[in-house]
Amino acid sequence: MLIPKLKQEIVASDSNAAENTVSELRGHTSQARMDAGDPVWALASGLPWVGPNLSAISEVARSADDVASLGLTPLVRVYESLNWDALIPSGTGSNLEPIRTAAPTVASSAYAVRASAQRLDEIDSGQLLPQVAKPLEDATAELKLASGALSSAADAANIAPAMLGAESARNYLLMIQNNAEVRASGGIPGALAVLTLDHGKLSLGAQGSAGDIGVMAPVLPVDPQQQQIYSTRLGKYLQDVNLTPDFPTAASSAQAMWERKTGQRVDGVISIDPLVLSYILQSTGPVSVNGPELAAIKASGLPTALTGDNVVPTLLSDVYAKIKQPKQQDAYFAGVAKEVFSALSSGKGEAKGLISGVTRGTEEGRVLVWSSNASEQSVISKYALSGSISGPSVSPAQFGVYFNDGTGAKMDYYVKRTVKLIKECPADGYEQTTVRVTSTNTAPADAATSLPAYVTGAGAFGIAPGTVQTNVVAYGPAQANVESAMIDGQKTPFAPYIHANRPVGVVAQQLAPGESQTVEFTFGKIVQHTEPNVVVTPTVQHVKDVILPTENASCDQGQ
Repeated sequence: MLIPKLKQEIVASDSNAAENTVSELRGHTSQARMDAGDPVWALASGLPWVGPNLSAISEVARSADDVASLGLTPLVRVYESLNWDALIPSGTGSNLEPIRTAAPTVASSAYAVRASAQRLDEIDSGQLLPQVAKPLEDATAELKLASGALSSAADAANIAPAMLGAESARNYLLMIQNNAEVRASGGIPGALAVLTLDHGKLSLGAQGSAGDIGVMAPVLPVDPQQQQIYSTRLGKYLQDVNLTPDFPTAASSAQAMWERKTGQRVDGVISIDPLVLSYILQSTGPVSVNGPELAAIKASGLPTALTGDNVVPTLLSDVYAKIKQPKQQDAYFAGVAKEVFSALSSGKGEAKGLISGVTRGTEEGRVLVWSSNASEQSVISKYALSGSISGPSVSPAQFGVYFNDGTGAKMDYYVKRTVKLIKECPADGYEQTTVRVTSTNTAPADAATSLPAYVTGAGAFGIAPGTVQTNVVAYGPAQANVESAMIDGQKTPFAPYIHANRPVGVVAQQLAPGESQTVEFTFGKIVQHTEPNVVVTPTVQHVKDVILPTENASCDQGQ
């Protein structure tokens, strides 16, 4: 019962209580280790039947003591030295030295826990009694989880100080993706700003919109595989850099475009969306949007105070109904971004709430980070916030479902989707999986006339007003094949591609107001015999409402 207690104490930032709990835990584990090292116990471990069970218990005792003494004890002592409120970037800066100092200790703690997990994982549980095998399995699983968390903390402690400007000021291009016009990694890049971090001091510099960047001439080079799938638009318009779901590609293109247009060097790209802003505002509280740049639109009826509850519908729907001019819409977006980050830099919001909000956004794929520093990017690439479609952050049997707007409008606010994986019966010794994507256009029946022309697109790209056209892009695991596609149960032509050794299928769909449609891609020749998972484009919906539980097809016993 001490481990759950320790977790609660750490979450509550009660370092004194946590240190006492670790001391108590250390007393238990050291005693267990001594008992397991008793000569009689060691002799009995050599017996044919009972021996493997006693050896396993001994190894668990040794591993538990190593975790307590080499992992938890130094970690909690370091934790005491960290003032989490002081570490959050602010307008006055923050002392990043505690993170630097803590980094080696966190790394050594991570190593101790990882080594213990590996030792337990190597025990052959086939010879063990159920009373021993089950606790061993549980202990191994817990240590693997702890090892993953500590390794992440060690990586963060290693690169965070430099990325927060501990050595020299860092400039990042902040890109706010607009989910009302969907792109593979979230939405069309809307508001842009330069975010500067200098010794933890946060400030917002030049602001603009993707439209301000204009057309790249000459077009930036695009790798042939991605050009084949997503066209040269990836290197032509900043609004389209994230037609690809691979964020490192999108971010490096955005960096190059910004620098070519403005002449200002940026050290990386950070992307968020309005839902992340809502999570931040839940911690900071309301912010007033009343800057002088908004004087021309104050009569629009839009709220001048934004909260975690109203920021999403305001930015993704109401702004288009209330403000007709795109330039003024951009001004409103810029004003919102400025006020939210002003609230952060002024210290509004407590650390725990802010960290929780950003963590939630990261888990949902709404917070993405890319660094032009190769060593930093190699660390970032291990994690989902890299937005990579290949590499160490991608699990072996990972599928991806991504959406790209083909309407040229802001209709995705009204599209609701679900994604489900269906594990089909194996064929010829290979796994097979179907990816089922169901989409519904919830726009009103009279959307063509009741919604603003800027929202419907007014037919500018050949799509009837109120109808939504979407390119549904499905990725399978590396080395697999995309074998077929269906729409509402009927086979349909699709475009097959390869990207980073992963099979890709693309189907275009149109949905009139009130219409639903199900698109299915079947992937075969899957060589990975691990549980599949799926990553989806983060939209206006919460991701937990989009991804449904995996379904297992019923197979005949003979198959």
